[in-house]
Amino acid sequence: MRKWVCIVPVLLLAGCSRTNAPGPGAQVGAEAKPAAESAASAASAPSAPSAPSPPAKVIPNGTPLHVRIDESIDTRRNRVGDRFSATLSEPIEVGGRTLVPAGTRFSGRVTTAAASGRLKGRASLGLKLDSFRLNGREYPVQTTSVDRVSAAHKKRNGLLIGGGAGLGAAIGALAGGPKGALIGAGAGAGAGTAGAAATGKRQVAIGAETPLRFTLRSPVDM
Repeated sequence: MRKWVCIVPVLLLAGCSRTNAPGPGAQVGAEAKPAAESAASAASAPSAPSAPSPPAKVIPNGTPLHVRIDESIDTRRNRVGDRFSATLSEPIEVGGRTLVPAGTRFSGRVTTAAASGRLKGRASLGLKLDSFRLNGREYPVQTTSVDRVSAAHKKRNGLLIGGGAGLGAAIGALAGGPKGALIGAGAGAGAGTAGAAATGKRQVAIGAETPLRFTLRSPVDM
């Protein structure tokens, strides 16, 4: 009997200790809670600001393009649609930045090429740029045209025809008096008109290395 009295308290103490001891699951949960809280804090923390993107490069409408053409162009041999090349003589700068350096090659086309009539009209020559090449890439452009027009015929024709009439009148007067002068004047005027018609066709030319100024008619994205 005394033996059982001693054993019972020991068993009761062992049972209490087992009841109060945390199980393995409780220990794992306690360790997982700080990890979950750290992950939540990291997710809610503000992200670092991303690096700003570089500003867009745009050549605005109205920008002047100063070039020198690389070859001569004239109404005697060139026709509408003929191609030509030019070299940028002044850099294109926007907001203090050089977007297109001097020396960049441009391409263009002839838009007008017409000689004058023999007795009237004017010769005309028109050019436009349509692209440039930079860093291995080609950029299309739309520009105003550069136009050249010849002088009028009137003064030259007047000198030729009037001079011919005067010379004919003088020769006619020497040959046949007043009547001869009238005949000579008419003949001389006719000869002057024929000479004006034969030699009166005017041409227009733009020599190589001539400086020209075009203007952009629409912006260029780079």
